[in-house]
Amino acid sequence: QPGKMLVVDTERQELLHDQDVKKPLFGRQPYRDWLEEGEIHLNALPKPDADPRPEPATLLQRQRAFGYTIEDQRILLAPMAQNGKEPDGSMGTDTPLAVLSERPQLLFSYFKQHFAQVTNPPIDPLREELVMSLKMSLGPEQNLFDETKEHCRRVLIDQPVLTAVELEKIRALGDERAISTTLSTLFSVSAGEEGMEEALGRLCEKAESAVKGGSAVLVLSDRGVNEMQAPIPSLLATASVHHHLVRAGIRTATTLVVETAEAREIHHFALLVGYGATAVNPYLAFETIEELAGSHLMEGVGPEEAAKNYVKAVGKGLLKVISKMGISTLFSYLGAQIFEAVGLSEGLIDKHFTGTASRVGGVGTDALAREVIERHRSAFAAAEDNAEELEVGGEYQLRAQGQYHQWNQLSIPPLQRAVRTGDFETFKEFSRHFDEHSERFATLRGLFGFEENPIPIDEVEPAREIVKRFTTGAMSLGSISKETHETLAVAMNRIGGKSNTGEGGEDPKRFTPDENGDNRRSAIKQVASGRFGVTTEYLVNADQLQIKMAQGSKPGEGGQLPGGKISEYIAKIRYSTPGVGLISPPPHHDIYSIEDLAQLIHDLKNANPQARVSVKLVAEVGVGTVAAGVAKAKADHITISGHDGGTGASPLSSIKHAGLPWELGIAEAQQVLVENGLRGRVILQTDGQLKTGRDVTVAALLGAEDFAFSTAPLVATGCIMMRVCHLNTCPVGIATQDPELRKRFTGTPEHVINYFFFVAEEVREYMAGMGFRSFEEMIGRADKLRMREAIEHWKAGGVDLSAILHRVEAPEGEAIHHSETQDHGLEKALDNELIERCMPALEDLQEIRFEQPITNTKRTVGGMLSGEVARRYGNEGLPDGTVRIDFHGVAGQSFGAWLARGLTFTLEGTTNDYVGKGLSGGRLAAFPSRLAGYSAARNVVVGNVALYGATAGEAYFRGFAGERFAVRNSGAHAVVEGVGDHCCEYMTGGVVVVLGETGRNFAAGMSGGAAFVLDEAGRFETLCNKDMVGLEPVESE
Repeated sequence: QPGKMLVVDTERQELLHDQDVKKPLFGRQPYRDWLEEGEIHLNALPKPDADPRPEPATLLQRQRAFGYTIEDQRILLAPMAQNGKEPDGSMGTDTPLAVLSERPQLLFSYFKQHFAQVTNPPIDPLREELVMSLKMSLGPEQNLFDETKEHCRRVLIDQPVLTAVELEKIRALGDERAISTTLSTLFSVSAGEEGMEEALGRLCEKAESAVKGGSAVLVLSDRGVNEMQAPIPSLLATASVHHHLVRAGIRTATTLVVETAEAREIHHFALLVGYGATAVNPYLAFETIEELAGSHLMEGVGPEEAAKNYVKAVGKGLLKVISKMGISTLFSYLGAQIFEAVGLSEGLIDKHFTGTASRVGGVGTDALAREVIERHRSAFAAAEDNAEELEVGGEYQLRAQGQYHQWNQLSIPPLQRAVRTGDFETFKEFSRHFDEHSERFATLRGLFGFEENPIPIDEVEPAREIVKRFTTGAMSLGSISKETHETLAVAMNRIGGKSNTGEGGEDPKRFTPDENGDNRRSAIKQVASGRFGVTTEYLVNADQLQIKMAQGSKPGEGGQLPGGKISEYIAKIRYSTPGVGLISPPPHHDIYSIEDLAQLIHDLKNANPQARVSVKLVAEVGVGTVAAGVAKAKADHITISGHDGGTGASPLSSIKHAGLPWELGIAEAQQVLVENGLRGRVILQTDGQLKTGRDVTVAALLGAEDFAFSTAPLVATGCIMMRVCHLNTCPVGIATQDPELRKRFTGTPEHVINYFFFVAEEVREYMAGMGFRSFEEMIGRADKLRMREAIEHWKAGGVDLSAILHRVEAPEGEAIHHSETQDHGLEKALDNELIERCMPALEDLQEIRFEQPITNTKRTVGGMLSGEVARRYGNEGLPDGTVRIDFHGVAGQSFGAWLARGLTFTLEGTTNDYVGKGLSGGRLAAFPSRLAGYSAARNVVVGNVALYGATAGEAYFRGFAGERFAVRNSGAHAVVEGVGDHCCEYMTGGVVVVLGETGRNFAAGMSGGAAFVLDEAGRFETLCNKDMVGLEPVESE
């Protein structure tokens, strides 16, 4: 059982259970007495005499000095303070990286969050919050190898965001648990850029002296900014002090608390905690919220409630950030540095952010100081000019005088004119705009040039072949309208490319070509963690099956569809409830390791042996190693997405601060795969704001051979980038389910086709310029790229792209592009024999029944047979009872996966995990062997994650099941005698009957269906998650 211990003592020849192991340890010391005597909660401390008051007279000036914008107020702070949660956005990010932005940037923006993909699962912070905690403690830490009452002398806080009053409580405490010293993090503006580095050195020396003098809490404060004093970036101050104390060997003797006007976003708090801060007082954020309270931006919310909502929103956001890495407590995130820097120099990283990955170099402390001084001078110059407003910002939405966006009023019209007129020259106007701005440092690829060796373009592979390498990205039916989704599918099928369903399923009516010859079937069917609409019929109607491990706009999180976009039609296809929003689990509950991924690949390949199986990853440091593991797990295709991909709905901090540019990801994946002799086994694809032939060319030279486009095809069909996809108010009928708005959609397949042929023609021009006759020759030829000369951007001069441009020499006989097929070993599957024996049923609907021995080496039994049923008869399957197979033995993983209607499997014995995965109308039954010497009612006969993503069918289990029974069930009926934790999690349909004990967190996130529990012990109410369900007694049969 998870969390429990089992010890085999070979010397004493004893088997020790959990309590046997722990009980002797419980009484070794008076732990409870120590805790009661030593711990004190911050809430229990008396309110300080001095209550710090806001300074409204200087509020605007301080906001400007710390880089606040109108967007910060309206798009971030006001919604957080109003609703108690982080706001969502859409359409990804198309602004420059911080190191390539011409506008001053906060240091926070140079860092990207890490996330787990494949190596371990993220946690679901929405439905499994009971295993997570934001609690922190202040005070010195003692020797880990000792047990003393001093270890318990700590000040406890429920979460890391402190109000001014709470900070003053800590300052006033005065005993050895929290003797505090406040250190200023300001520096003199007159000292210039060098002055900040000198001030950092003095700050670290003062911190070391204070700790050696007995300070248990160091408060790093940027209060006191004035015309002469500017703030060291709070993250730089925190990380610098943290690492200085680590090097001095005294870090655990103190706690860092940051009092800063700079922090306001969730990403800011995550970084401060990640680099050593136990708590943060964002005093300017609180003052700003107090000013906004009661305004038109926050109607009906007073200052006190607004502040509480803001703290709640930050807390939820922090849980989301740490959950991406599979971390359950914020204390485990403290000082963990789970970030990558993009655009910071090696010297700066080594000194102040020691151990942080930073692969492209960039700016040093002097450039950071320059950005601080620019903001400071702007703030105080504005005060002299009586400026009454903040700068607009423009990070999230295109604004005049705001941050540069690649998609803007100059780039969108020429593309839409070009695809409607078929004019390649007009398209060149569009691509020149992007390529020139990219060269002006909007993207890393804009810093590249090409080695020329021209040949006549007539000798180059034709566009009609190149377009076959293009796909549309994974945009679900639901996130975009039916009309848009089908237009993309028709266009891609006409040109021999592929469209992608996204994770929302697909209407079976589209599996059959139209009378005019068009085909609305998406060639790529995505299988994501929510398993929406994933039936056996769905799987067999695919040329490629894509397992979405991560998504560029929100890696480490699940897909999201607001309730307003879930119409009756969308709900039917997704097997969910109309009007109820959907957020997929961050993890696939059947993928907690690389071995589990290999199992799902095997499961999908069994359902549809003809389809390629793809795994979608997102660029981050280490993605190459993950890609190598995925290739070894027998994936046929790997997608590396960039951080800037579009989205129908994502939290804003995820859109802006998670994941990396695809240039880094695809280069690393290519290098690692080639180096390990694995590159030939897989097709490598990239996506994320691909727009022009130049983008495709760079990606190919770095190693990609397939290319996915999402935003650009939508713009071609009419998108005007209003960025309201998540609100269901798209004015051009693309990203909405509103019937009236959908009537405004004017896109056609021809628009999409024209766009892709224009891109292909541009690719041909670049190929001719470099001397490549076939596209395949170009794949992986990073030696043809060079760093552009004469870089004028003041921050880009320190960028070093050698890590991207490095070309690994392939081992002898190994390919640098796809050249072979994976061996999936399907010829060994038991289903080959089952299909042969069931052929009379498949061909003539004859009823068949036979017995079959089974061992645990036989995996996914029934998957291939079910695929054959679905291929012939669709979701209707065979008549009930047509095939019955009675197995006996121990079944391997995924027994009865995808089981189709008309198939009945019984098992006398036990099963492993994933029984009935994706059950699609079949019937399963499992019971212990009649020769077993144990009671079925008290023993486990079914492993973990049974019936994951089931859409229909029946299952009967005589005995206990493991964890997460019927997770994401959306239509199956099941009976079981007992279950572990998280049963019926995120269930949207079907019926589950539990005739015995349950674990914790029953029905978490359940929004449809029904569950019946025999609660003989009277404990079920304490084990059920009642956030979305109610409990009622059964009053009749």
